Amino acid sequence: MTPDEIETALQAAFNSCDAASCPLTDQQKQILLRVIEQIQGNSNSRISDIVNPLDELTPEELEAFLQFVKIEEQQNRTWKVQLLNDWLHNNDSGEVQFIRQSYGLQWLNRVESCHFDKYSYYEDALKLRVGDRIEVSNAMWEWVQDDGPCKREWFPCMVLQVDEIHDGDGFPTNCVVRFYNGAEYEIQGIYEWNRYNWRWPQK
Repeated sequence: MTPDEIETALQAAFNSCDAASCPLTDQQKQILLRVIEQIQGNSNSRISDIVNPLDELTPEELEAFLQFVKIEEQQNRTWKVQLLNDWLHNNDSGEVQFIRQSYGLQWLNRVESCHFDKYSYYEDALKLRVGDRIEVSNAMWEWVQDDGPCKREWFPCMVLQVDEIHDGDGFPTNCVVRFYNGAEYEIQGIYEWNRYNWRWPQK
C-alpha cells in the first residue's frame, strides 16, 4: 500500500471505530497520522524504522535495558519472558524495574527483534537462537558495492544451528541458516566479522 492508501484506510478505520461506539481520542488519531506523514516523508522507510520503542528510553535507561537483555541472553533466558514473569509474580526487576513503572506492558509488546539492529554496537545484546528468523545480505556471497552493478539485497532465512568455535584466536560464532528455497548456508563469524551482513526481519 502507498502511504496515501494507508492514510485513507486509517480514516476509514477511525470512522468504523466511531460507528462501533469505540472512538479513538484525537491524540491517538494524531499519533497514527503523524506516523503516516513520516512514512510519506521518506518513502523508503519502514514503520519499524520510524517507530522504534527503544528510542523512547533515556540514554541511561537504554544502557541499563541493553545490559539486562545481554545478561539474560548470555544465560540462555529470553529477556522478555523474564520481565513478564517478574511482573506476573510481582518481583522486582532490578535495574530495569523502570520499564514496568514508566513504560508498561504496551511498550514491552511493541519491542521486536528488529529494533535491536539500530543498537547492534552494543555487542549484540540479542543473541541468535535456533528457529530465529533473520535476513541475510547477498554481500555474503557476492561482491556488493554502493555504486556498483550489484546492490545489497536481503533474503529471509531461518537459523538452524549456532556454534561457538573454541580456537586459539578467541571464540568466533558460526551459524547455519536455511533459506526459504531450501538452500542452507553457513555464516562464519556471525557476530565477529559478519554482523553487518545480517539483520533481524524488518516489518
